[in-house]
Amino acid sequence: MKKLFLTFVFVIVATLAAMAQQISVISTTGATTLYRTLPEAINGADPGSVIYLPGGGFSIADSVKITKKLTIIGIGHYGKSGNVDGVTTISGNLWFNAGSSGSAVMGCYITGDVNIGDGEATVTDMLIRYCNVNSVQVKNSSCSDVIVNQNYIRNLSNFSSSPTKVTNNVCLRLFSISGGIVSNNIITFVSQWDTPVVSQIKNSVFCDNIILNSQSDTYGYYSTFSSFSNNTISGNVVFRYQYNEQQSLPNSINLTGKAWTMVFVNANGGAISPVSDFHFKEDYQQYSSCGIYGGTGFNDNQIVPVPYIVAKHVDEQTDASGKLNVKIRVKASGEE
Repeated sequence: MKKLFLTFVFVIVATLAAMAQQISVISTTGATTLYRTLPEAINGADPGSVIYLPGGGFSIADSVKITKKLTIIGIGHYGKSGNVDGVTTISGNLWFNAGSSGSAVMGCYITGDVNIGDGEATVTDMLIRYCNVNSVQVKNSSCSDVIVNQNYIRNLSNFSSSPTKVTNNVCLRLFSISGGIVSNNIITFVSQWDTPVVSQIKNSVFCDNIILNSQSDTYGYYSTFSSFSNNTISGNVVFRYQYNEQQSLPNSINLTGKAWTMVFVNANGGAISPVSDFHFKEDYQQYSSCGIYGGTGFNDNQIVPVPYIVAKHVDEQTDASGKLNVKIRVKASGEE
């Protein structure tokens, strides 16, 4: 039998450590290619590939446009898991342009926006899930089957009258959806003069959302909703719309005057942050079908099931037939 030298083991460990921050791109054939930067991975990936980003920071310039079907998967946007890789941060904006239909981005903290359909390009069948992103900007109404699900969205999103499905997000202000679905979201904003929380929603389903408008400006003018027309509206919970409201919301539950801390386990002032916990307290459980935990529900861990090594064992020597016994236990992020 052959004894393995300790120096050989050190070489293996050092090699794995050097590869840890590399980006893996898996093609539709199963071939794997490693890259060191996100732009290189995007440019080098074949259409239909999956780009796996480990924990760490990855920069991208606005000059980099995605013009093919790609799925970008990070390890998660905040460290609430046993995964030692931490979080995945993309610094910059993502641009999904003509040719990128069928793409997705999941499990990333994105400092900028996700832009879809720039230059009037038709981009369809897009998914944004488990991300913390500045905003989502759909550039034209020809973009369809765009799904925005279970994200933290920190700024105003504009969907340009597209039929986008916005579900189970914690988000700040929504603008311009036509023929889409807006359901089971927490929608919040510290309102100012003529800045509605939700505006230009038409011919859509608008249901089971919780709308948090935290204050008016010095004129005492609340502007929570405006330009709603021909929608199916039901089951929404609204905090604080009154006075000179442009448009109230029919078939809604008005909790004006109730402090968020009275209603939720931890609303954290309505912050767009994983620190907030919008589970209803016991006295308000009758509203539990509303908000992010109703409908299809919300993933509190906000991490995609990316496989990673949790345990490994390598025998010090080969067996009688010259084979080396290697045992590796792999777990998917988010598994219990």
